[in-house]
Amino acid sequence: MNTGEPTKSVAVVLFQFGGPDSLDAIESFLINLFSDPDIIDFPLANIARPTMARLIARNRTQKVRQHYAAIGGKSPILELTLRQGRALRDALRRVPGVRPSIFVAMRYSHPKIEEVVATITCKSFHSVVLLPLFPQYSHTTTRSSMNEWGRQFTKIDRDGFHVITIPHFYDHPGYIEALMEKINEGLMRFPAGAQIHIIFSAHGIPLTMIEAGDPYCRQIEETTRLVLKRGGWHYPHSLCYQSKAGPGRWTEPMLDKTIAEVRDQGYSHLLIVPVSFVTDHVETLHEIDIEARQQAEEIGVEQFEVMPALNDSPRFIEALRDLVLESIGSY
Repeated sequence: MNTGEPTKSVAVVLFQFGGPDSLDAIESFLINLFSDPDIIDFPLANIARPTMARLIARNRTQKVRQHYAAIGGKSPILELTLRQGRALRDALRRVPGVRPSIFVAMRYSHPKIEEVVATITCKSFHSVVLLPLFPQYSHTTTRSSMNEWGRQFTKIDRDGFHVITIPHFYDHPGYIEALMEKINEGLMRFPAGAQIHIIFSAHGIPLTMIEAGDPYCRQIEETTRLVLKRGGWHYPHSLCYQSKAGPGRWTEPMLDKTIAEVRDQGYSHLLIVPVSFVTDHVETLHEIDIEARQQAEEIGVEQFEVMPALNDSPRFIEALRDLVLESIGSY
């Protein structure tokens, strides 16, 4: 590590999807989501998208409202991301020659990306590091956030800003290590000798995205391969997807089908690993830990365990710290 250089003031922006902060905020959150040109795109979409976004949001709000009501009436993603940010700030402060400031930018809720751009550009930093908390790159997540950053950043005087983007970290050794650590914690909840099946579950995306060159599935598969190699477990495993929205073709197999197939194979001890989620939110807390758990119990699964998202686990924060330091050349 280089300790002889002058202190570097570094702004790190952590990007996340965001989520409603109350039940009444759900419809506006969904409108923001489905108004995203990186989510809804087709010929003349700029004309049709606003109306379509309102219709989709109106049709989905009641169901989504029930999900958020079951996990406390709001999304925990902002609180958890702020906690990650504080832990990352503390870790970077321990590095000689680095003076960090951490900002959280949500794509579809507050604090929005435009708010963070306005705050950062009022200050002076040696470097601005853009760190989307999406380990695997996708047009629907990382590209969407970076496109919105670009739209907002062009509105201000950019002279003097050295902006560095970390597009993904699906194969970063620290991230793989953090996943392995959490999986080991999950495996310890099972009795000795249990026939365990590990199910890796990632957020699904439309197949049209994959056909257009989105690398997401390939990176999900590589993350899974690296974690299995690092862990050295001898348990059978499956990789599946979840959170399908809409009637189109999405990445498969889906989580519910995979659980049923694994049970049919005779496995009654399941560990679900949310491999693409680094922060717990409705997809892990409700879709997996409530809906999938209920399905598993109904078909005779004896023990159903869910690995929590990485959140602010020390090993994951170390990985984020290393990513920042590597990006600014402090290693």
